[in-house]
Amino acid sequence: MSEQVHTPLIDWAVATLALAGEEESGDLHVVAPFDGGVLVGAIDGLGHGPEAAVAARNAGETLMRHPQEPVQMLLERCHESLRGTRGAVITLASFNERAGTMSWLGVGNIEGTLLRADPGAGRPRESVMLVGGVPGHQLPSLRTNELELSPGDTLILATDGVRGGYLDLVAISDPPQQLADHLLEEYGKRTDDALVLVARYTGATE
Repeated sequence: MSEQVHTPLIDWAVATLALAGEEESGDLHVVAPFDGGVLVGAIDGLGHGPEAAVAARNAGETLMRHPQEPVQMLLERCHESLRGTRGAVITLASFNERAGTMSWLGVGNIEGTLLRADPGAGRPRESVMLVGGVPGHQLPSLRTNELELSPGDTLILATDGVRGGYLDLVAISDPPQQLADHLLEEYGKRTDDALVLVARYTGATE
């Protein structure tokens, strides 16, 4: 499955693949615009199959109801709503239109990387701070990081169904859909559900 969409502040795309033999994936994305920003997230319900998908949808619905809230508070909400399910690992990023920033945080092992449009302006890559735990079962202390953004900066979220090592081969000039499809095709493990979400910051519109 692939999908590319323009949303205020970002152009984004997602590519997903369910484990062979499963009717639905336990990996889920969320892109939820709100007044003054947009929330982007990737969710991986533990394991695979219907129970993993139920957990992922549970978290996704929680996020869609409150996209304007800080990412730390959203993860706490997800933790409560996932009690009684398998649980899910989650990485979130919230784009702020007025400040030109992105706040992000992850619990579990969903990798998040911000690739700078101008690698000479500073660090060419930033990685999300991941903390151990599983929302729904165990939530550690949380601390959000905030980054200033420039148009063209590109966020990539990838669940653990995607092998590492893909960043060196990313062409940041590629359209988000092309990037998402390429990474899933070349690095999807095929032994688990997999999801790649690409969100390119376009900046505020006047």
